[in-house]
Amino acid sequence: MMVIALGALQSIPRELYEAADVDGASWFHKLRHITVPLIRPVMVPAVTLGTIWTFNNLNIVWLVSNAGEPSDQTHLLVSFVYKAAFNFYRYGYGAALSVVIFFILLAFSLTFMRQSKAAENVYA
Repeated sequence: MMVIALGALQSIPRELYEAADVDGASWFHKLRHITVPLIRPVMVPAVTLGTIWTFNNLNIVWLVSNAGEPSDQTHLLVSFVYKAAFNFYRYGYGAALSVVIFFILLAFSLTFMRQSKAAENVYA
């Protein structure tokens, strides 16, 4: 994520900041009117992917809680799917829950991308 943010920041032309300095813009106006609009098309998909990857992060909960112990109280949806599929050998159930997770994340991603208007002024 840091490499993506750094690449987005380095792609902003210096001339825009120089013109803003000539016009007497403060750092906040430069941030609000130059930096944020120009990095939004890059950062919104990066934040969306980061959210999806964090939602599907199984290893932290699995290792810290010793596979959902005590008495399966610390499960997330992803760890529940993993336990159902690979500990209880309910592969069909795990696959069905994985499809449900996919649709939840798809709905979140589409809603977030639409509300953030990340691709509003992007031309192909």
